Amino acid sequence: MSTYTQILYQIIFGTYRHERTMSSENRTALYKYISGILKNHKCHLYQINGVENHLHIVTHLHPSIALADLVKDIKLASSKWIKENKIFSQFNGWQDGYGAFTYTVKEKDRLIAYVQNQVEHHRKKTFKEEYIELLKEHGIEYDEKYLL
Repeated sequence: MSTYTQILYQIIFGTYRHERTMSSENRTALYKYISGILKNHKCHLYQINGVENHLHIVTHLHPSIALADLVKDIKLASSKWIKENKIFSQFNGWQDGYGAFTYTVKEKDRLIAYVQNQVEHHRKKTFKEEYIELLKEHGIEYDEKYLL
């Protein structure tokens, strides 16, 4: 029997200390690079976007890849690539943790639109406010001292 899955993930992680180091003019290059990482892991990317201090990835994970391994690979490879190519001059790496939230395929269009609209969204809400909303929406208990 073959393996069939249909789980959408929204993966979110920020820059080290949530420093605003990812300038808008070079983010598209970063997104293309991360897209390649996902493709190499046989994951389907639906959307990637972000602002100066964090990014959102909407993807389907291939059954052969563990979420933690994928995020680790994305962070390590992209951090190295950013530094080697001097994409963001003040970039000091990624935060230690990440958020990963699951969605049904019925929520895909809403989720993609939400991620596409990150720049506008963050004119009204901080990353911390957004992240706490997502944690609450998904029923995840958290300790606020670990959020920044």
